[in-house]
Amino acid sequence: QLQASGGGLVQAGGSLRLSCAASGSIFSINARGWYRQAPGKQRELIAAISSGSTNYADSVKGRFTIFRDNAKNTVYLQMNSLKPEDTAVYYCFADGITTGRVPFGSWGQGTLVTVSS
Repeated sequence: QLQASGGGLVQAGGSLRLSCAASGSIFSINARGWYRQAPGKQRELIAAISSGSTNYADSVKGRFTIFRDNAKNTVYLQMNSLKPEDTAVYYCFADGITTGRVPFGSWGQGTLVTVSS
């Protein structure tokens, strides 16, 4: 189970930090990341982290940073220099192996980020 938090309303140029905590019968997590879906648009992958490597969509590169705390099973998305076009519902995801050695893929519930101009 993934629990996302940290969304809200911020002015353009401001910052927000999203969090996504994983819980349950997790043996290991392979990859984690964030998607977002703006009104009328498709869901897009914006940041991912796996085995220490990170990848970003061009639209957020240099402004967003993904990092994780393995001890807390939590992944974060630090968002700086926010723009109105960053307004979207942000979803975290994770895939890995359960304690029963079964692969899993899971989504968080989504958290709304609104950037005002």
